[in-house]
Amino acid sequence: MKEKVLSMLKELQPAFGFEENVDFIEAGYLDSFDIIQLISMLESGFGVLISALEIVPENFSSVETICRLVEKSPRRDA
Repeated sequence: MKEKVLSMLKELQPAFGFEENVDFIEAGYLDSFDIIQLISMLESGFGVLISALEIVPENFSSVETICRLVEKSPRRDA
């Protein structure tokens, strides 16, 4: 899952090194438009539904937090 999320992030913003240990939001790697695009990619790529209540900066600050978000999100077919 981590590699797939990393691939999605690089597709959105190829200029940034998402392997770095920085907060993606604070460092300016992702803006609100990027997050909306990423949510769409995550939902289609992993078959999940991400609640509007989960769209907070803390859930998009690193590859690990994004993976946790996907893991706790309900499956689309459930």
